[in-house]
Amino acid sequence: MNGPLEGPGESPGHAPGTPAQTITESIGERVRRGRRGRPPISDYRAAFHAAQLPMAIVGRDGLVRSANRALGTLLGVRAETLAAVPVAELAGIAPDQHARRACHEVLCGRSDRMSSTSRLKHADGHTLWADVALTPTSRGGEALLTVADASERHDLQERLRHLQMHDPVTRLPNRALFFERLATALGESATGRVGLCYLDLDGFKAVNDTFGHRAGDELLCAVARRLAGCAEDGEGRGHLVARLGGDEFALLVESSAGTEQLSSLAEAVQAELRKPFDLNGSRLAVSASIGVVEREAAHTGPTELMQAADTTLYWAKADGRDRWTLFDPERNAHRMTRQELASTLRGAIERDEFTLEYQPIVGFEDETLRGVEALVRWRHPRFGTLGPNRFIGLAEENGAIVQLGRWVLAESCRQARRWMDEHPGPPLFVSVNVAVRQVWDSDLVADVREILRETGLPSGLLQLELTESAVMGSGGRPLEALHALSDMGVRIAIDDFGTGYSNLAYLSRLPVRVLKLDGTFVQGFRTARHSNPADETIVAALVQLAHKLGLTVTAECVEGQAQADRLRRIGCDTGQGWHYAKPMAPEYIDKLLH
Repeated sequence: MNGPLEGPGESPGHAPGTPAQTITESIGERVRRGRRGRPPISDYRAAFHAAQLPMAIVGRDGLVRSANRALGTLLGVRAETLAAVPVAELAGIAPDQHARRACHEVLCGRSDRMSSTSRLKHADGHTLWADVALTPTSRGGEALLTVADASERHDLQERLRHLQMHDPVTRLPNRALFFERLATALGESATGRVGLCYLDLDGFKAVNDTFGHRAGDELLCAVARRLAGCAEDGEGRGHLVARLGGDEFALLVESSAGTEQLSSLAEAVQAELRKPFDLNGSRLAVSASIGVVEREAAHTGPTELMQAADTTLYWAKADGRDRWTLFDPERNAHRMTRQELASTLRGAIERDEFTLEYQPIVGFEDETLRGVEALVRWRHPRFGTLGPNRFIGLAEENGAIVQLGRWVLAESCRQARRWMDEHPGPPLFVSVNVAVRQVWDSDLVADVREILRETGLPSGLLQLELTESAVMGSGGRPLEALHALSDMGVRIAIDDFGTGYSNLAYLSRLPVRVLKLDGTFVQGFRTARHSNPADETIVAALVQLAHKLGLTVTAECVEGQAQADRLRRIGCDTGQGWHYAKPMAPEYIDKLLH
């Protein structure tokens, strides 16, 4: 041992005051004293082996020249047996390419320190964590390896991490750990497919409200145990089960075998959760809605997968709950389209993307043009021209119908006034559809009054259409608005009459002037040969009743001459449909007026 133990000097890579530096400086001092004439070798050897800090001298070739007793004790071996062991193996850095490269830089003299926290193997088989450092000595080509046991610190860190990464109620992995595992499963080097069952409990809030939060927590724990049982694959391994928050759970299948495997897993989960839960003497029945998604790992991100899972879970709930639903790309595309339309509706009004077409309303008796119905179209920059069935429902949901309805009303009245000014003869009335939300969420009466004043259109040339379901049973503010509009001279029409409540007696108490028969009745007698006598009887009875109440009747969806002739004989006043004309731009109405 005389060669490798002669003269290691100070270690420039150590911070002042560290145990490794103190011991190295002590040894260096002994060497310097030896150079002044005192015997250094035995003193140095004694200090090296007596040091409590595990150490080893490493040659430039990366092999251990000598190890002290503390290092042998730490690893459970005799120190002499560590000679000639590669330092990368001894320091536990062999699997770490970065640490091995840093070690090589120190041995070659290009770096003054390498440090790492590594896992070492004890002779009895157990592993321990240690902070290892390699610093060059003053003797060229040699380096000093120091090893400090960090097992207790590492165990504490692991316990803290476990607390941070697990749900305190169910002890399952929490949202943070779930997304960590998901990101790994979908990482750059990931292959194969990844599946996810995303679920929440149906009616969990009722359990909390009825039995209290303690019972709710007990139920969550019981659910967690059953989910963990479902996730076992029969070979001692299992899929990750996590509680994402509240009553939401996820089962991550990191190597999915296909949607059949995921479907079977979802069915097994539902079967387990449908079994009653016994909590403090009470039997509780719960169910779960589950969204099932599978994607190719290499082309999917965590956010994308979770958005798909969330959407699919929403479908499962919307479809009736207590069921699992598989992600459907076509259904999702429709949902995305709806979301995009809904999010851009208000801006589209400001960008002037809407336009109006007008469908003629013709008198059956003389087939003259009496009026037009205004129909809104959206000239969408991406999806092209959209009919009202694509966006009116969305506008009613998010409230944009108020702003859009006001624009349609104003534009229709302006156009009707232009026709009245530019064409002699009886003026056309314009019929505009009004949503119930316009009555509730805005001052419709004030809007109509202001628009008629601005455009100069006589109130008798404006007809407002409301659906039968909206008008029948009206009370309070809607009924007051209808009476106020009627008092102004505005015509009130019931659209799609015959498909809703059909409370005929209620008609006498409403300020209604026009019934628009739903097209399903008219389609029943398209030709003389193919007709439905019941439909004709119903239409005839409705027309007679309407006339006795002083109402006029408009038939919608008139598509042929035979229909028009029979509706005329029955006594309908006006009709509209493709038999007369499709909805058209204002300039084509100009030509009809000429």
